[in-house]
Amino acid sequence: MAMVDLAKSKCKPGASGAKPYDAATAQQMLPLVPWWRVSHNSLVRHLEFTDFVNAIAFINALAKVAEDEGHHPNFSLYSWNKVDIELSTHATHGLTDNDFIMAAKINNLLAQRTDWLKD
Repeated sequence: MAMVDLAKSKCKPGASGAKPYDAATAQQMLPLVPWWRVSHNSLVRHLEFTDFVNAIAFINALAKVAEDEGHHPNFSLYSWNKVDIELSTHATHGLTDNDFIMAAKINNLLAQRTDWLKD
């Protein structure tokens, strides 16, 4: 599955009963979502924005994508311009296609607004 395909895919509802990726599969999928890493059965990414307003604008845009996909990440805003994102499929207690789809969608969102992120 290419990154373009991931970003165009739709998260699947009702992941309960699905099996999470094993560590090897998660590592194989990781190159499809640049800037993300696997940590404790989650995909994580750290972002630093140019200012507080852009950090909040990103969070609002992220909320819309997450709601449209029915797959909601954990995130935290701290130090006025830093956002950490954590993706996992709660129903499986691990990583599934949905997490990689959301990561690709978040990457696309950020690519559309290159002025948001600090260099």
